[in-house]
Amino acid sequence: MKLVITGRPGVGKSTLFNTIVSTLRDRGVVVGGIIAPEVRVNSGRVGFKLVDLLTGEETWLARRDNPSSVRVGSYGVFVSEASRLVEKALSRALSEAQVVGIDEVGPMELKLPVFKPLLLKLLESNKHLILVVHYNLSDREIRAKIEDARKVVLTLRNREAFRRALPLEVLRQLKLA
Repeated sequence: MKLVITGRPGVGKSTLFNTIVSTLRDRGVVVGGIIAPEVRVNSGRVGFKLVDLLTGEETWLARRDNPSSVRVGSYGVFVSEASRLVEKALSRALSEAQVVGIDEVGPMELKLPVFKPLLLKLLESNKHLILVVHYNLSDREIRAKIEDARKVVLTLRNREAFRRALPLEVLRQLKLA
């Protein structure tokens, strides 16, 4: 099973992803991978962390005040630190998890040299995958590898219906419902 969740910013992709992961974990499914939650200070976004879904280990992915030469918009990417966590988390998920989740496959993550090769390895494996994919992903190789995946294009209009139904659909596809 490959599930790709996409949509415009702010429609609830990460919320849906987290609901699915929680539902799976509640049923005893081992979920590994990474998430990249935003970090806000005084209601303003200052950056993004990376969190290993198996261990909870975290590090910075990108911050506005990071002077890194590797940039995505106004954010400087912490290439070395983030690459180390991604490599550990995705390698561990490949060997230990029943389901691998990545939130998200986007421009910041693709700045990490280890990310794309590990993602392609996951996509070529028999692992169950749940991916949040940036709505404007331009990488042709990744797009080709997810072409056969179940795709959910989330919108403000359909997000509640998917939030209720999709976790159960995933359980059924994993034969756990």
